[in-house]
Amino acid sequence: MPTVLTRKDIKNNPKINSEHDKMTNKSLIRNIGIVAHIDAGKTTTTERLLFYSGKLYRIGNVDEGTTAMDWMEQEQERGITITSAATTCLWRNHEVNIIDTPGHVDFTAEVERSLRVLDGAVVVFCGVGGVQPQSETVWRQADKYKIPRITFINKLDRIGANFLGVVKQMSKKLHAKPIVMQLPIGTEDKFKGVVDLVKMKAFQYSDELGTKIEEIEIPEDLKSNVKKYREKLIETVSEADEGILHKFVSGSGKITTDEIIATVRKLTVSGHSVPVFAGSSLKNKGVQFLLDAIVDFLPSPCDIPAITGTEPETNKVIHRNMDDKEPASALAFKIQADPFVGRLTYIRVYSGKIKRGHSIYNSTRCVRERISKLVRMHANDREEVEEIGCGDIVGVVGLKKTFTGDTLCNEKEPIILENIRFPQPVIWLAIEPKSKADEEKLSKALSKLSEEDPTFKLKTDEQTGQAIISGMGELHLEVLVERMKREFGVVANVGKPHVAYKETIKNTAKMEGKFVRQTGGHGQYGHVVIAVEPNSKGEGFKFENDIREGRIPREYFSSIEKGIISALETGPLGGFPVVDIKVTLLDGSYHEVDSSDIAFKMAASIAVKEVLPKAKPVLLEPIMKLEVITPDDYLGDILADINSRRGKIENMDTSKKFHIIDALVPLAAMFGYSSALRSLSQGRATYTMEPAFYEQVSEKIAKEVLGVI
Repeated sequence: MPTVLTRKDIKNNPKINSEHDKMTNKSLIRNIGIVAHIDAGKTTTTERLLFYSGKLYRIGNVDEGTTAMDWMEQEQERGITITSAATTCLWRNHEVNIIDTPGHVDFTAEVERSLRVLDGAVVVFCGVGGVQPQSETVWRQADKYKIPRITFINKLDRIGANFLGVVKQMSKKLHAKPIVMQLPIGTEDKFKGVVDLVKMKAFQYSDELGTKIEEIEIPEDLKSNVKKYREKLIETVSEADEGILHKFVSGSGKITTDEIIATVRKLTVSGHSVPVFAGSSLKNKGVQFLLDAIVDFLPSPCDIPAITGTEPETNKVIHRNMDDKEPASALAFKIQADPFVGRLTYIRVYSGKIKRGHSIYNSTRCVRERISKLVRMHANDREEVEEIGCGDIVGVVGLKKTFTGDTLCNEKEPIILENIRFPQPVIWLAIEPKSKADEEKLSKALSKLSEEDPTFKLKTDEQTGQAIISGMGELHLEVLVERMKREFGVVANVGKPHVAYKETIKNTAKMEGKFVRQTGGHGQYGHVVIAVEPNSKGEGFKFENDIREGRIPREYFSSIEKGIISALETGPLGGFPVVDIKVTLLDGSYHEVDSSDIAFKMAASIAVKEVLPKAKPVLLEPIMKLEVITPDDYLGDILADINSRRGKIENMDTSKKFHIIDALVPLAAMFGYSSALRSLSQGRATYTMEPAFYEQVSEKIAKEVLGVI
């Protein structure tokens, strides 16, 4: 049975306090994230983890806006998580650092950067909705960073909940290897506890607060399923451990609980399998067992391989072990404008120690920064500390030139860690201050918000002079505009949202570019010959240098590449960015006196602008992955509406009285879809949507977008 510690127990136990303050055993740390599809119950689950571990005195409620982790006003009003929040709690003398992440696809950058620095994750699935579109997205993100994970099938008290159905979806949709560790006792409103397949014991909750757990006999109607899934569990661990296999085959001894836990942990940390647990966070059931699972199965910093980076000068690959005695290295993964301490930088320490008041080197930007304060975070509350070591996730005050993805390290032994890659925006709108007095405030607000959010982009329209902001969706930009008003006091005129189109090419072409200026003294001379060709879909930009030795000095190559990248920001069709293109430098010439970096940058830019129209440029539009869940009565109308929006139906499933429609639809056709769907289904259908890929638009649509008659 789980150990239930109250806040009072922790406060009055000097041993626990001592271990919390002076914890040097890294095996007792868990750095985890709570990730899921929107409305699967991430924040509610996190609140319960904090309550049962003694971090919170009372349980917060998402619907009432009283949760500790959703601390922003907008989060409380909308009932959704917008920004990831970090906190720390204790369970069985282990320090559990938790990051609660958003579920809405518009805020996927928060999930991306959190997973980059975490050691493990709890993936929460809705017992009714199962594996939903954003569930697949966060699973792929966890796969990318090789994050071990356990899963918690939540909301098993809801009508239509199906625990084993969700387990099957995990295998089918996610290609995962789930290990069922528990089976629920009862379904829907009769859900009252779980059977632990490791201990072969049944537990039920006898109070509403979930603190009274009693052991009971395994219910008769569950015994066949319990036997079936216990055998599956033993078969799985037998394949991974020879000792258990010998006992299993020969029947020569009892397979112990410790043996099973140790082997499941090994399978989880290696990424081979995913343990599955059951519960209902809102009804306070199953969460203590989940805390035990976090401690038992998710990795500590000691289980993580040495971090890999490069030496700045030579690009040589170097490794840093998870050890306080190694040279310091840390990754900045989030910037936040804090109203009390100013600019707050969240970092994950991978090696060495970092102390308050000391300097640290930003190897990404080649600048030295001074650390004013080190703070452990609990949502928006702060606890100052003097020193941090490897495995710690904390906030740093005082870093002025450090941004998301930058590496902080020992200046004498520098390293650059792999950066974080974020998805590109798919939607934009124009914004301008309502009065002259708001101009400076707007500029300051936009600058700070773009520092915080890597998927929020800002540029100025050269023709109109308006500020153009772009992001991951309508909700994303709506939230950011609202933040400008509330946090920065900016009142602005906001235009209608527009699709963020892109351009690419279909043919190859070759062109030379020259930039020659003579002004009496030193002039300017740059000359390049380039070729362009299409790159594979989604490959982005690639620069290749095929120039003969000595035609252009090496020191100008980086300027040529910068000129090419700059020119690709504005395509020949509609001024949209050009993507999926390979540019090769073939030839050129230079002048010993007049050549300069700026001359070659300009020459490369001229060559790109002249060659693109000759390479058959085409327009690309973002395609969205759409999932609609609808009662049977409205299926026909909804399918017809999707078709009218240029949608393609990819798959249809039926779950009880509901149909689940998977489709691919152009973003341009989806503005106002929320209202349309409500109207078509009398408010009974729901949908989720996320970016899938960019695709070439038809000639007819391209002419409409570009205003060609």
